[in-house]
Amino acid sequence: MAGKIGGDDDVLADINVTPLVDIMLVLLIIFMLTNEEVSEKMKKPSIEVDLPKAASAQLKPSKPLSVVITKDGALFLNGAPATEVELKARVADIVRLSPGVEAVVSADRRVTHGSVIHVIDAVRLLGIEHVAVNTKEQDIE
Repeated sequence: MAGKIGGDDDVLADINVTPLVDIMLVLLIIFMLTNEEVSEKMKKPSIEVDLPKAASAQLKPSKPLSVVITKDGALFLNGAPATEVELKARVADIVRLSPGVEAVVSADRRVTHGSVIHVIDAVRLLGIEHVAVNTKEQDIE
């Protein structure tokens, strides 16, 4: 019989590692696929906005107040949906708790200019002095 050395009373001393290697490879593949899926989800913003491009766009290192205007005109404050009245009330509370806070307005490029100015004006009237407009980086030709 194959694998037996000597007589019938000898014990087989070799360990078969092939099933262990198969299981480890399957686990490695599952880990790699899951890791890539999770990292892709983390890269995408939670609110889809098609930002206009600007050559002078840059990322700001601090954590400012985030106001988003989607293509259908919906408002979001720090990722949470808000009406204009709720936006004003929450911004007033934030300014009272942390004066000197800055705001970044991210508006879809299909939103009218007047809507963006209206939101910027409302935020500035509530005491936020520094308001920036978020854009995507554009290649300079």
